[in-house]
Amino acid sequence: MEFEDPADPGDLIDRRGDTGGLGGGGGSGALLGAVLGGLLAGRRRRAGGGMGILIAVIVVVFVIRGCGAAGFDLSSMSGLNRLPQAPSASPGGGLPSGGDPGEVAGADPEAADVQFANAVVTDANNVWTDQFRSAGQRYSRTKIVLYRDAVNTGCGQGSASAGPFYCPADSLVYLDLAFWNELSNRFGAGGDFARAYVIAHEVGHHVQNELGISEQVRRLEADDPSAANGETGLSVRTELQADCLAGVWAHTAYERRLLDTGDIDEALRAAQAVGDDTIQRSSVGRVRPDTFTHGTAHQRQQWFRRGYESGSSDRCDTFSVDDLDI
Repeated sequence: MEFEDPADPGDLIDRRGDTGGLGGGGGSGALLGAVLGGLLAGRRRRAGGGMGILIAVIVVVFVIRGCGAAGFDLSSMSGLNRLPQAPSASPGGGLPSGGDPGEVAGADPEAADVQFANAVVTDANNVWTDQFRSAGQRYSRTKIVLYRDAVNTGCGQGSASAGPFYCPADSLVYLDLAFWNELSNRFGAGGDFARAYVIAHEVGHHVQNELGISEQVRRLEADDPSAANGETGLSVRTELQADCLAGVWAHTAYERRLLDTGDIDEALRAAQAVGDDTIQRSSVGRVRPDTFTHGTAHQRQQWFRRGYESGSSDRCDTFSVDDLDI
């Protein structure tokens, strides 16, 4: 993929030199039409009481227990025919994809990865700013916090062992750049757009949070804790919606001719690699749907694909569908 290098690193906070330092504060019209128009529409949930949500927002699942919403939970581990093919971007002027640390010269061995993370989060913020504006709404930009090993957040202590995550309490995305090696080597999902998908997914959680439904979902979970997890639970539905919103962003990148051939394949391989069933098979040798928090490999791929093909968050309603295997 090809991005212009943002001159201002305003959407990135570099805390790699801190030791568990505080993460800091901060915080097309049709695209958000259904989201903003019917977001709080009352709807009885079929499984038990409580108010359902047409298109809901981030569930504070606390998979990292106290650290917000994890899009890539690693804690449990010890056909693209219909997709438009993006033309190859013209060479030159683009941001180099986040490479291996050994490829980067200079004082900071992770300089290219830092640059790439800043470019992706900046571009995603720009896209959602435009989409919210088109719907007559204001979008507050998130920032990506880079750290090493552990970090204090508005949601509590975060650990690199849990993977990248979003904290709704401080509206920040958190990433230990060592995850890129894990994504490539442990999960077999290399490539710059696999990494872009990870960041876009977490920004998707911020979009959900910006829509103002976090407290609504937390209340649903408080009323019925059993509604959170499981193969059709609120956690899975929330994560799949973030995948779909990441796909919506990817669609805009395609329209702007930022994608290289094979980029979407990289994202879908990453989505497959972090499915609950994939992780459980590799870690414990069997699949337990009752413990799902993020969705199956197939579901994660399909909801990303749905957002990418449509380019509309109206198609990202994971909360009113009975069957998540679209």
